[in-house]
Amino acid sequence: MREAPPEVRPARLADVASLVELRLANAQAHLALDAAIYRIPQRDAVARHFVAMLTDEAGQDGLLVAEAQDGRIVGMVEVLRHPDPPEHQILRPEPSAQVHTVVLPDARGLGVGSALLAAAERWAADRGIRYLSAGIYHRNIDAVRFYSRHGYTDAGLSLGKSVD
Repeated sequence: MREAPPEVRPARLADVASLVELRLANAQAHLALDAAIYRIPQRDAVARHFVAMLTDEAGQDGLLVAEAQDGRIVGMVEVLRHPDPPEHQILRPEPSAQVHTVVLPDARGLGVGSALLAAAERWAADRGIRYLSAGIYHRNIDAVRFYSRHGYTDAGLSLGKSVD
């Protein structure tokens, strides 16, 4: 018999320790993709970030978790708003945000990520956000596949150059 899907709900301060573990596990996985780009952040800095998000009275950004039947947090999604472009720039303002989804390895393939992403999209739409992006490293094939399955498409090209 298959376990019931996890409940997706807004994160709470009591979830901070679990959120930190999710971020650090995600960092470890990304480090394996490319150690020249990724790092393992300091645990206390990650905890401060999540506490700040959860105590922000303006509630500009969203943080949702997937809680399994046993109470364990098995995934999270952050919805981080983009600021509008300044008036002197040529881009039109469009309420938009970046989405970051993390699911523990033992919970992958069970619909957790899909449930989190759907909840993030509802959260964003309810707040007038009209466009979500997911900044994915090109070597992260699983993430590219996941977001593509959910309708996210190539939205352009970002070029860069080291100037050292």
